[in-house]
Amino acid sequence: MSAIDLRDHIRAIPDFPKPGILFYDLSTLLAHGPAWSETVHRLADVVHEHKPDLLAGIESRGFLVAAPLAHALGCGFIMVRKKGKLPGETVAHEYALEYGTDQVEVQADAVAPGQRVVLLDDLLATGGTAAAAHALLRQVGAEVVAAAFIIELSFLGGRSRLDLPITSLVAYDT
Repeated sequence: MSAIDLRDHIRAIPDFPKPGILFYDLSTLLAHGPAWSETVHRLADVVHEHKPDLLAGIESRGFLVAAPLAHALGCGFIMVRKKGKLPGETVAHEYALEYGTDQVEVQADAVAPGQRVVLLDDLLATGGTAAAAHALLRQVGAEVVAAAFIIELSFLGGRSRLDLPITSLVAYDT
């Protein structure tokens, strides 16, 4: 294991985007070449064990995680996006928010039935968006075999919303 502590490269910003929220900023991790490289290597070590055909990145910071990891593993990358952001025919999944609903989409031909997919995002908080992405990918025929995140806010219980093997590189308990 490398001597790099990823926590040293994740900046905590209080009261962003609103008062009372402690935001974990990955821009400092992305800007530090050795720490970012170590992040991708650690995720690759875990994700390759699931033998994915595709990595699905959740908009938008999940793209930053999934794309270089797909390149490192030699597998495909697909985008799970908010409604109206993908060209061509799409398949959508609506999910509940605290006040209202939202939708995530993939291109209709992004996944062949039975393809093994690992879901990736930068952060697992309440798990709502990840659970919606998981449901959407299953809806289009994917075999979703795992999910991986750089950061997990374990005190928010998002892990309990995903019936998948989950890896997070850094967990915060408060």
